[in-house]
Amino acid sequence: MKCSFKETWIVEAAVIAVGVIILGLCIKGGIDNFVNKDRKVTVKGLAEMEVQANKVTWPIVCKEVGNDLPELYTKINDTNTAITKFLKSNGISDSEISINAPVVLDMSAERYDSNRSPFRYNITSVITVSSTNVPQVRKIIARQGELLKQGIAIVAGEYENPVTYSYTSFNQVKSKMMQKAIENAQVTANQFASNSHSTIDKIISADQGQFTIDDRDANSPYIKELRVVTTITYSLKN
Repeated sequence: MKCSFKETWIVEAAVIAVGVIILGLCIKGGIDNFVNKDRKVTVKGLAEMEVQANKVTWPIVCKEVGNDLPELYTKINDTNTAITKFLKSNGISDSEISINAPVVLDMSAERYDSNRSPFRYNITSVITVSSTNVPQVRKIIARQGELLKQGIAIVAGEYENPVTYSYTSFNQVKSKMMQKAIENAQVTANQFASNSHSTIDKIISADQGQFTIDDRDANSPYIKELRVVTTITYSLKN
């Protein structure tokens, strides 16, 4: 069956019309993409949490001075024995106690020391307590003055041997804090988009966040502040 010229023309016109419509849609989509391609917003999301330190390292520093080296070694060993006994009687286990080798300083060998000491030797001993029972160790630190009754003086405030508190379970809260930081970033992005009469679309880029653990303040080093900051870039659309 042969088609007439009129029918052929109608078919061709319909095909052309459909093609024009499709081309128009493609052009519109291209224009929209071109207009919106640089429309984006970069925001930061923050999440914070306060936690108690779950590990403490306490260096206990003692010094002995004198001229008789063997006698000084005996004194320092007696001191270490007394301190260890004190710690164990207050609930500290052997595995939490380590005794470093004593450090001997020969004062007569200090060529540039103009203030000559009446004693030749200065011996320093450090016993380190490393424990996850932070509250218990803090109680013992507060009671270390009891050692004075035994004639044992603890050297306090040494810059090289401070008491340090740390938080070692960060991975357990990391994902939760990251989620909070992302939610915080999204709230900020939505607010920005609303002010510019837009809405946020897709995430263009995002980092894993910057994680920090700091003391809450100088007077409470056993309380830690966890902080996560993430940066996210969203595309915007009308």
